[in-house]
Amino acid sequence: QVQLVESGGGLAQPGGSLRLSCAASGSIFTFNTMGWYRQAPGKQRELVVGVTRGGSRNYADSVKGRFTISRDNAKNTVYLQMNSLKPEDTAVYYCNGYIEPTRRDYWGQGTQVTVSS
Repeated sequence: QVQLVESGGGLAQPGGSLRLSCAASGSIFTFNTMGWYRQAPGKQRELVVGVTRGGSRNYADSVKGRFTISRDNAKNTVYLQMNSLKPEDTAVYYCNGYIEPTRRDYWGQGTQVTVSS
């Protein structure tokens, strides 16, 4: 059973930075795509950024130029570097992995990010 475990959430001031980590229990190349989603109170879960096995990235317009997804293949970990944070970035952030042959999504437990002065 593949597991994804997030870490790195917390409180940041507007304009500040945080880095989230998502550690997979196995190789991250198990997944066809990996990414980060977020869900704010009262809102639907939305894609923040995804990265394919080949390295193609797809960012939400709201985070382009501020957030960066990266991978450390040796550590089976995906990161989300979040800079220039805004209050509207406040949400629970979830790591996601998708395996196409089985059409199955895997989710982490979520980590809270709060941007407030």
